[in-house]
Amino acid sequence: MPARLLKGPFTVDDYYRMAEVGILHEDDRVELIEGQVVVMSPIGARHAGCVDALTHLFTKVPGLHTIVRVQNPIRLGPGAEPQPDLALLEPRRDGYRTRHPSPTDVLLVIEVADTSLAYDREVKLPLYAAAGIAEAWLVDLTGDRIEIRRGPGPDGYREVRLATRGETITPINLPGVDINVDDVLG
Repeated sequence: MPARLLKGPFTVDDYYRMAEVGILHEDDRVELIEGQVVVMSPIGARHAGCVDALTHLFTKVPGLHTIVRVQNPIRLGPGAEPQPDLALLEPRRDGYRTRHPSPTDVLLVIEVADTSLAYDREVKLPLYAAAGIAEAWLVDLTGDRIEIRRGPGPDGYREVRLATRGETITPINLPGVDINVDDVLG
């Protein structure tokens, strides 16, 4: 797990109070994971380029009525508010201006990993599964593949499939949307 910035545990409400009083700042690269304020890894060029490619792919799908949320919070519970690289959300009239999405709003969550692979796989994906998010992708830039996880439960995802170059992936909550692995990996 990356370094803890502050000794917790903290709730999401505590986390926001720390920002209000100036302990945390708007530009701090942190997220709340299991009650701990955790420093996020710097974003390298490969990682950023992949997130950009994913954003482009999902925003260009004709007729897709979702909100594509890039590196913004999802509230999983009282002690967890991670910031996945990408989340596809159910549209809401307020555009999530009044509250961050909860697990029931999330159609697909995607983490992109090079240096953060172990952390994303061992910490963040189990959190998404325990929260009931139906599908999570882990784009493994080092391994040149995408891990597709489905069937969430308290002990993680029951189904794990690897997708490699030359394959396409169709998210379970987005039938008819086919994503080419080569387009994601570059």
